[in-house]
Amino acid sequence: MPISDWRKSSYSGDSSNCINVATEWRKSTHSGDAGNCVNVAASDRAILLRESDDPHVVLTTTPTVLRAFIRGAKAGAFDRVRGGGA
Repeated sequence: MPISDWRKSSYSGDSSNCINVATEWRKSTHSGDAGNCVNVAASDRAILLRESDDPHVVLTTTPTVLRAFIRGAKAGAFDRVRGGGA
């Protein structure tokens, strides 16, 4: 697994002349010594998450949204599946 990957800057738009930035991925401390890990990277505006088994799929969120999700998970908001529509 590479320590850093290159990503196109969001400021580059659709132009072929773009700025690439390196993202330093860190293994989550909750992954332990397992080979299938959650990797986390942070930029000044976003939190990036990926699973080491499929590193090309990256979930991007903001610190505020991730904080709310973690609070909800700790409170048990996602512990049971709700029936019915979405």
